[in-house]
This record gives sequence, C-alpha cells and structure tokens, in this order.
Amino acid sequence: MDGIIRKNLDDAFANECAYSEVVEAGDWVFLNFCVGNVGGTVEEQVHGALDNMEARLALVGLTLEAVVKVDVLMKDPWNIPAMEKVFAERFKGRYPARKTVATEFAHKGGENGLQVQIDAIAYKGK
Repeated sequence: MDGIIRKNLDDAFANECAYSEVVEAGDWVFLNFCVGNVGGTVEEQVHGALDNMEARLALVGLTLEAVVKVDVLMKDPWNIPAMEKVFAERFKGRYPARKTVATEFAHKGGENGLQVQIDAIAYKGK
C-alpha cells in the first residue's frame, strides 16, 4: 500500500523477528514491543522501554510528546505505581491515554527477565 512506511532501528532485526518496530501510516505512527533494561528493576525497565520508544520515534522525527496512546503490558500489575512515577518524569504532565494489562511474557530471561513492554501510537500531524 502506498503511504505506509515500515522501519526498524536495526535492519538485521527485520530478519530476526516477524514485525516492524515502527509503522507510519499517514499522520499516525505505531510502535510495538518497546522494551529495555531487561532484568533490571521495574523502574529501570520502564525507563528502558521509553528510551527505546524515543529512539524509534526519532526515526520519524518525533518525541515522546507526540505519543497519544500507550498499552503497557506488565508482569505484575502491583508495579503500576513504579511505572506511573517514571511516566511523570518522562512525559512531564503531557500524558498519553493508557491501558495497562497484566501478562506473562515468553521471553528470554525467564522469571526475572522481562517485566514491562510498551506499545504506542503517536500523531505526526502538522
């Protein structure tokens, strides 16, 4: 389809996983599986996921300020206050709409590995 652009931070990634990290469709940008600092504390992983999100947004000339919706997947929903603390620091009051879902992760690192994944939608309008 014309007008849909798919990007990855690392081109080798496209051969490893069957999804695009960034999909730009018109004024909308979709990001999935933003993770980072896997194995760290929940706060460290939220910061890592947002760092990963910022790097992906930069591919299309955007920042966290353009994010309008996030879906946060967490292994333990009792860690939502830790996530909210990081969101307050990083989004500086310009919060996206948010849904948080508890889930188990089938990811390397096992029980002490991945705790947080964030998917996002950003707006690239004029």
